Amino acid sequence: MAEISDVFFVDGMRTPFGRAGEKGMYWNTRADDLVVKTIIGVMERNPAVPGDLVDDVAIAATTQQGDQGLTLGRTAAILAGLPQSVPGFAIDRMCAGAMTSVTTMAGSIGMGMYDVALAGGVEHMGRHPLGGDADPNPRFLTEKLVSADALNMGVTAERIHDRFPHLTKERADRFGMLSQHKAQAAYDAGRFQPDLVPVAITDAQGAWGLATEDEGRRPQTTMEGLAELKTPFRPHGRVTAGTSSPLTDGATMSILAGGGAVKELGLAPKMKLTSFAFAGVAPEIMGIGPIPSTEKALRKAGLTISDIGLFELNEAFAVQTISLLDHFGIADDDPRVNPWGGAIALGHPLAASGVRLMIQLAAQFAERPDVRYGLTAMCVGLGQGGSVIWENPHFDGKKRK
Repeated sequence: MAEISDVFFVDGMRTPFGRAGEKGMYWNTRADDLVVKTIIGVMERNPAVPGDLVDDVAIAATTQQGDQGLTLGRTAAILAGLPQSVPGFAIDRMCAGAMTSVTTMAGSIGMGMYDVALAGGVEHMGRHPLGGDADPNPRFLTEKLVSADALNMGVTAERIHDRFPHLTKERADRFGMLSQHKAQAAYDAGRFQPDLVPVAITDAQGAWGLATEDEGRRPQTTMEGLAELKTPFRPHGRVTAGTSSPLTDGATMSILAGGGAVKELGLAPKMKLTSFAFAGVAPEIMGIGPIPSTEKALRKAGLTISDIGLFELNEAFAVQTISLLDHFGIADDDPRVNPWGGAIALGHPLAASGVRLMIQLAAQFAERPDVRYGLTAMCVGLGQGGSVIWENPHFDGKKRK
């Protein structure tokens, strides 16, 4: 009879993230091939996990069409060479797609139905722009259920500035600049590279290359430069390209396992799941979604925000992230927050980003045995937030000097 189980994040890897569009490094690369690379990479790095023990493969994509459709979890599993006995499916919660892949598989593992699962996401925003073939129900507008521009994420970010005037453009600019500087420092220290799966790419002339680093970084960013950028979402607005995550292509993948499988296979998991939660807010101001989802996850875990020693928050927009920090009384430049930078620098391939947060938190846990709990959280289009709290298996109870 199945028993309730602990859930562990065994490992995670991702492709380097590329700029979306014709000038991006993945313009000639299929979305499903990006997923396949991550599956192969993470399975090769974990030979103690036999492919035939994988109970399911959950892969998220926001725009599920073309090479990003056709039940990605199943098709990518076959293409990656997993046994045909391994099932799979596709999932969508927009920006929190990969996060939902993880929590969905975690629920199955926690209930004792699964022992091992793969969970991740992909977004090829060059091939499949957000909302490309979407056909919103006319009732949304005729019955005034949702504002006409609620699907414009930049406009929703401007509304956070409207609602909270103390979250100034200068604060957002500084947060965006620091994201760039922290990401480059982490690259220089070799912190990202171990978890990146190289991807073979071709350019417009058919010449081969190898993608090994995130393409969109701008480490030379300055406050003076940010102050001069245009505000594309509103005349005389406050949100700019320098305080927004860029359009991005990329894929992520993780291995999850229950306590029994961890013991039986002799695995050394990188994180233990403590709690998770999703919450809804008004679509017109979707960026504040992680606030109620984090409060909910903390309640479920019996923790407070002061128990969280590391934060990996998805930087869809700088103002969205600092709204959460402001709510919980955390400084914009708190060293616990996105210590290696975030999506403003690295990119945000929508449905893939949730596992990117987890990969970074897991790597930081290994360096920080003084930290017991960490949070991964993100806002979600159409007014949602998602939060997952993790426990550090390396925690030793000693305070860091």
